[in-house]
Amino acid sequence: MNWMHFPAPATREFDAALRRKIDRKTKPLGALGRLEELALQIGRVQGTLTPRLAHPHIVVLAGDHGAAKAGISPYPQEVTWQMVENFLSGGAAINVFARANEIGLTIVDAGVAHDFGPRPNLVDAKVSPHGTANYLDGAAMSAEQRDTALARGAAIAHELAAQGCTIIGFGEMGIGNTAAASLITHCLTGLPLAACVGRGAGLDDAGLNKKQKLLEQALAVWPERNADPLAVLARYGGFEIVMMTGAMLTAAKSKMLVLVDGFICGAAALAAARLAPAFLDYAVFCHASAEAGHRAQLAALNAAPLLSLDLRLGEGTGVALAWPLIRAACAFLNEMASFESAKVSEKL
Repeated sequence: MNWMHFPAPATREFDAALRRKIDRKTKPLGALGRLEELALQIGRVQGTLTPRLAHPHIVVLAGDHGAAKAGISPYPQEVTWQMVENFLSGGAAINVFARANEIGLTIVDAGVAHDFGPRPNLVDAKVSPHGTANYLDGAAMSAEQRDTALARGAAIAHELAAQGCTIIGFGEMGIGNTAAASLITHCLTGLPLAACVGRGAGLDDAGLNKKQKLLEQALAVWPERNADPLAVLARYGGFEIVMMTGAMLTAAKSKMLVLVDGFICGAAALAAARLAPAFLDYAVFCHASAEAGHRAQLAALNAAPLLSLDLRLGEGTGVALAWPLIRAACAFLNEMASFESAKVSEKL
């Protein structure tokens, strides 16, 4: 599958008509601020003046990282599978927020080092039963494993599109995945590693210093490194990050609006944008994480997040919290009266 040539750019055919429709609503020009930009993007993605946000869905992908046992996280690796159990029982933050906003939720085992067995509401897309290899010693995954993860992510997005979903968001779970996201961000943006590394799940100063040194070691053992997104994903990615990249690209190809959560999801979006720049036409960056590297990603992508709530949980929580704003943008485009229809006098 050639990831370099899709999705196609969103159509600009309706831009003038969309802008006129937005401007003719009963309000001063630009008075709804970012909601007006969102409404234009939604109409552009769907290629219509009357877009419809149907069957909103969040996909949470989980995977383990071989480097986690080296101490790059204050939590043990077992927390990954324990949190998957929490998702499945409905007790995590993303479960609460998805229920509150009536968003569908799918949990995916992309490569957790645990045998869940057949479980309701769990998609088994496991690439490896042990998670990734330790990138402190070599590549996190083989090229074949990377391509498998991309393809399985694509299949998940394709199936949701076939079911009528027009708006999809992503979340993740994986102890150590902020470290992987830091390495991916550094390699794909060229920013200093220190600008891409943060406290993750709550490292203290000593832990942050150790994480920085371990990631420097990971870079040192790949002296021939480059900015090829596929090579970077194989070297440092988690299966959840790579699978998400494939899902994001396929969702965009299917003309779905793609909602991007925080730092780890931002790493997948960064890879997707480097593979297919038109992906950004379909992406909505839902919030600015408290993780320093996320702001570096947003700046590199020239992306303006909808919210800034100092979130650093992941799971897709920022997506669920931003959803009411996105729904409101589509609603005003479709339902708000125009000056003509309401017979309201315009500005003199």
